[in-house]
Amino acid sequence: MVRIPTPLRSYTDGAAEVPAEGGTVAEVLTDLDTRHPGMAFRVVDEQGRLRTHMKVFVGDEMTRDLTTAIVGVEEVTLMQALSGG
Repeated sequence: MVRIPTPLRSYTDGAAEVPAEGGTVAEVLTDLDTRHPGMAFRVVDEQGRLRTHMKVFVGDEMTRDLTTAIVGVEEVTLMQALSGG
Protein backbone atom coordinates (compact mmCIF):
# COMPACT_ATOMS: atom_id res chain seq x y z
CA MET A 1 0.00 0.00 0.00
CA VAL A 2 1.22 3.50 -0.82
CA ARG A 3 0.15 6.52 1.23
CA ILE A 4 -0.40 9.57 -0.96
CA PRO A 5 0.11 13.19 0.19
CA THR A 6 -2.92 15.47 -0.10
CA PRO A 7 -1.55 17.58 -3.00
CA LEU A 8 -1.16 14.45 -5.16
CA ARG A 9 -4.52 12.85 -4.42
CA SER A 10 -6.03 14.35 -7.57
CA TYR A 11 -4.09 11.59 -9.39
CA THR A 12 -5.69 8.89 -7.22
CA ASP A 13 -9.28 10.15 -7.38
CA GLY A 14 -8.88 11.48 -3.85
CA ALA A 15 -7.65 8.23 -2.31
CA ALA A 16 -5.20 8.62 0.58
CA GLU A 17 -3.89 5.06 0.14
CA VAL A 18 -3.60 3.05 -3.05
CA PRO A 19 -2.17 -0.36 -3.90
CA ALA A 20 1.10 -0.67 -5.82
CA GLU A 21 3.56 -3.50 -6.21
CA GLY A 22 7.29 -3.79 -6.74
CA GLY A 23 10.54 -4.97 -5.23
CA THR A 24 12.12 -1.51 -5.03
CA VAL A 25 10.91 2.05 -4.56
CA ALA A 26 11.40 2.66 -8.31
CA GLU A 27 9.29 -0.39 -9.20
CA VAL A 28 6.54 0.71 -6.82
CA LEU A 29 6.54 4.17 -8.43
CA THR A 30 6.38 2.62 -11.91
CA ASP A 31 3.41 0.47 -10.87
CA LEU A 32 1.80 3.47 -9.20
CA ASP A 33 2.16 5.45 -12.44
CA THR A 34 0.61 2.60 -14.43
CA ARG A 35 -2.40 2.61 -12.13
CA HIS A 36 -2.49 6.43 -11.77
CA PRO A 37 -0.93 8.06 -14.87
CA GLY A 38 1.11 11.18 -14.20
CA MET A 39 1.90 10.32 -10.60
CA ALA A 40 5.54 9.28 -11.11
CA PHE A 41 6.44 12.57 -12.84
CA ARG A 42 5.35 14.43 -9.70
CA VAL A 43 7.70 12.29 -7.58
CA VAL A 44 10.68 11.66 -9.89
CA ASP A 45 12.38 14.23 -12.15
CA GLU A 46 13.43 13.93 -15.80
CA GLN A 47 16.78 12.42 -14.78
CA GLY A 48 15.09 9.66 -12.81
CA ARG A 49 15.91 11.14 -9.41
CA LEU A 50 13.56 11.78 -6.54
CA ARG A 51 12.42 15.40 -6.68
CA THR A 52 14.01 17.54 -3.96
CA HIS A 53 10.68 18.34 -2.29
CA MET A 54 9.67 14.68 -2.04
CA LYS A 55 10.45 12.19 0.71
CA VAL A 56 9.79 8.47 0.63
CA PHE A 57 9.37 6.30 3.70
CA VAL A 58 9.66 2.54 3.39
CA GLY A 59 7.95 1.42 6.53
CA ASP A 60 9.40 3.80 9.14
CA GLU A 61 12.68 4.45 7.31
CA MET A 62 13.16 7.50 5.10
CA THR A 63 15.04 6.96 1.85
CA ARG A 64 16.00 9.03 -1.17
CA ASP A 65 17.40 5.97 -2.96
CA LEU A 66 15.00 4.60 -5.58
CA THR A 67 16.80 1.24 -5.46
CA THR A 68 15.77 0.70 -1.82
CA ALA A 69 14.23 -2.74 -1.49
CA ILE A 70 10.62 -3.17 -0.48
CA VAL A 71 10.94 -6.43 1.44
CA GLY A 72 8.65 -7.29 4.32
CA VAL A 73 7.23 -3.77 4.32
CA GLU A 74 3.50 -3.24 4.14
CA GLU A 75 3.50 0.51 3.51
CA VAL A 76 5.37 3.09 1.46
CA THR A 77 4.62 6.71 2.28
CA LEU A 78 5.15 9.60 -0.10
CA MET A 79 5.59 12.98 1.56
CA GLN A 80 5.71 16.30 -0.19
CA ALA A 81 7.28 19.37 1.38
CA LEU A 82 5.06 22.42 1.15
CA SER A 83 6.36 25.94 1.03
CA GLY A 84 4.75 29.27 1.27
CA GLY A 85 4.75 32.32 3.35
